[in-house]
Amino acid sequence: MTTSLSHLTTLRVGGTPRSLTVVTNETEIIEAVRSADADGRPVLILGGGSNILVADEFAGDVIKIESRGIENDASACAGAWVTVQAGHSWDDFVAHAVAHEWVGIEALSGIPGTVGATPIQNVGAYGQQVSDTIAQVRAWNRDTNQVDTLFVSGCEFGYRSSLFKSNPGKWVVLSVTFQLKLGDRSLPITYPELAAQVGTEVGLRAPLLDVRDAVLALRRGKGMVVDPSDPDTWSVGSFFLNPRSDLVPEGAPSWEQPDGLHKISAAWLIEQSGFGKGFGLNDRATVSTKHTLALTNRGDATASDVMELATHIRAGVQNKFGIVLDIEPQIISA
Repeated sequence: MTTSLSHLTTLRVGGTPRSLTVVTNETEIIEAVRSADADGRPVLILGGGSNILVADEFAGDVIKIESRGIENDASACAGAWVTVQAGHSWDDFVAHAVAHEWVGIEALSGIPGTVGATPIQNVGAYGQQVSDTIAQVRAWNRDTNQVDTLFVSGCEFGYRSSLFKSNPGKWVVLSVTFQLKLGDRSLPITYPELAAQVGTEVGLRAPLLDVRDAVLALRRGKGMVVDPSDPDTWSVGSFFLNPRSDLVPEGAPSWEQPDGLHKISAAWLIEQSGFGKGFGLNDRATVSTKHTLALTNRGDATASDVMELATHIRAGVQNKFGIVLDIEPQIISA
């Protein structure tokens, strides 16, 4: 019997696929995707299942990528030139980088999911984002039936966006190559919250392991490190993106962007609209008791429960502030 997607996603919801194909290397990934496309069968490409909300009625075909491996090109003239397979755990890679004194992704500790998913969303946290260190992405082009190597300049990275995200289904990421600095201290810390946790000041560097430990502590305090025993972590992480606008509500935390717009705290907008920690329309799906950006499954929620809550919160924020919150996770319909 095929495993329900509720067992393969961090939100713990989703229907049972018609078929589940697990692929563990590049050749298997390409063959599985090419075969499905040749047969005209739509497939859901699944990594760690950490940024996805799958419909309760979903009954399609799933290809789950579990390729693993980290390879450092020792001939690189400067820094570490590291290629990581798409199915490798992201946080395992960060831990490996910190242990080998590769600098540039230490503040991205604790983020769930796989390496192959990170360029799609341009994953970021605490002042770092993967596009800062990605050199190239190797991906299977389903339109042309060939492998493409996309250099960072062609990936169209933006705030939680990329060429891959704006062309859903066109590419399947096979591996990602990162160019990382060498050293035992972090990049300059830009977030006051992280600096305080480390015990230093904004703009200064700190030992890599200290930064990793501090980020993990901060994320655990917000329910943002997956824990099988803690329903506050049964989520997709941040469900809503911080909106960008030229109008900032009075009192709202905001950050000016290079284009002159301001990125506004979605958590603040949600809280000020009356949706505090633990808010729910029922006891199955609620806002996390630790962080208002996370919508959580309290144990027996359905995808419909989660979407009903998200829709209610979005409407409340729009009614109060005139701002529409965009949803961060990928929504997979039936």
